[in-house]
Amino acid sequence: MALTGDRVKKGIANPAVIDLFCGIGGLGLGAARAGFRLALAVDKDSTLLDVHKINFPQNEHLESDISTLSGTEILTAAKFDGNCSFGLIGGSPCQGFSRIGKRDANDARNGLFLHFFRLVFELQPLFFVAENVPGIVDIQNLPLVDRARAMVGSGYTILDPIVLDASDFGAPTIRKRVFFVGYLSDRFERLEAADFYKGKWTRKTNVETALAGLPRRIKATWLTDDLGWRPLRTIERGRYWTKTYGAIPSAVGDREALKRFREGRLVSGCVATRHTSEVVMRFGRLPEGEVDTVSRAQRLRRNGHCPTLRAGTGPDRGSFQALRPIHFKEPRVITPREAARLQGFPDWFQFGPTKWHAFRGIGNSVSPFVSEAIFRTIHGKLINDAVLP
Repeated sequence: MALTGDRVKKGIANPAVIDLFCGIGGLGLGAARAGFRLALAVDKDSTLLDVHKINFPQNEHLESDISTLSGTEILTAAKFDGNCSFGLIGGSPCQGFSRIGKRDANDARNGLFLHFFRLVFELQPLFFVAENVPGIVDIQNLPLVDRARAMVGSGYTILDPIVLDASDFGAPTIRKRVFFVGYLSDRFERLEAADFYKGKWTRKTNVETALAGLPRRIKATWLTDDLGWRPLRTIERGRYWTKTYGAIPSAVGDREALKRFREGRLVSGCVATRHTSEVVMRFGRLPEGEVDTVSRAQRLRRNGHCPTLRAGTGPDRGSFQALRPIHFKEPRVITPREAARLQGFPDWFQFGPTKWHAFRGIGNSVSPFVSEAIFRTIHGKLINDAVLP
């Protein structure tokens, strides 16, 4: 809606968000950087939720299956008194919609997308943002999408699906995702899909730039979390690096990790993957951009973008590790910290002690570069509902 003279154009003080399917916090970090307070994070994966707790120590956490939760239970867990204005955000599991997967319309996880919209109806938030893979808007999934949108009820403006690529917003990775955005029409200036494309960067970030300063020679003995802490070789300057080194919202960040980063420029996650001598030789001969015929891993292009990072599977799906790209210079796959840089996570962000879970959390996440752009757009359109006399 257009603003009239009787309405105050300013943001609601300290607006909150509730993050469903929070994972390690890619959406939540972007929201916090955009000025929102993360009130509650919900996930049924205890390992990923533990990582979230490390990086977001001051908000509430709830380990639960979204399909079993009611709106009342969520408000109780968030410790809301009933008068708090908040948004509902989340990225439900994508495996049943993914174009590189089985595209199983009967995958039980697909129904979690509907549960997100059920909770929108129950909670009536100021706005909602639901994220998923582009395959969710393929023709076979449109009935489910239409059903979800119909669940919201009256009072909301629901935008057409918005497709954003992380590489357009500063992240050095090609990662397209679909965002479903809706908002209470009387609490916002008019929002349009085009508004979310205005935050695109004029200059993209390539792989070589993104990995600058991290140790390249990863010793085969750096196999534990403790040994994975290493100093940066250089400190860079520029727009990408402002997000990589800083932009730390209040109430976000692990105190010890922040101290080690600020005082010694130490970063975690520089953990080795052991390769046989044969693999090292094969990787060493592989040109940039080519795919290894045995492992099917692709070698990164220093002047290009990282392909979409895969997550692998959790314990409930066989615990398979994701295929990792090969470093453009070194004959090895990338480390968790390099994956974090490529996904757009800052150097002070933590991923837990297990390499497999670190890659799983990173691969499942929304790039914070993208989520920040989304929530800055929403925050800028939010209006106070106070009316001048």
